[in-house]
Amino acid sequence: MRVQSLPAIVVTLGVLAVAAGGALAAQDRNSLKVPGGLSFSDFKGYESWEPVAPSAVPGEIKVIAANPTMMAAYRKGLPVQGQAFPDGSKIVKLDWARKPNPQSPYAVEVPGGLKSVAFIEKDTKRFPKTHGWAYALFDWDPVSKTLKPRGTGSECGYACHSGVAAQDYIFTAYPAR
Repeated sequence: MRVQSLPAIVVTLGVLAVAAGGALAAQDRNSLKVPGGLSFSDFKGYESWEPVAPSAVPGEIKVIAANPTMMAAYRKGLPVQGQAFPDGSKIVKLDWARKPNPQSPYAVEVPGGLKSVAFIEKDTKRFPKTHGWAYALFDWDPVSKTLKPRGTGSECGYACHSGVAAQDYIFTAYPAR
């Protein structure tokens, strides 16, 4: 009886070792941080935030989603000239390559491979030089299947967002539903 169970034990241990190796190889996103900037762990739960709106650029499709604090402000009509989002507002922007959906009966493009994950956070005490906003960008490396921080510090998106200062530095409006 023992001889027959030994192969089963060896196979079971082999499967567990492969599974553990895969788990160890998976990226720990909670440890990701832009050097001198925001941490991925500051945005736990972003996967379930509500969508604000999609956006598209040539070859890419994006979804902008916000945490409950920012969604409440959006529902009150922000961004509006002269009115600011409250501290604690957070956004995630998920960026994918576009690809056609061959199963669709009509021409439609859907998300393909992940390109990047970007975060924006409002905290006027921590980030006074940027009117309270901090930015982080993580590029997806399809070869290693990991996210890698781009840039340093929390000001990386501020220059671009300064063009919409009148809307409290936020480009994306909350469209009618």
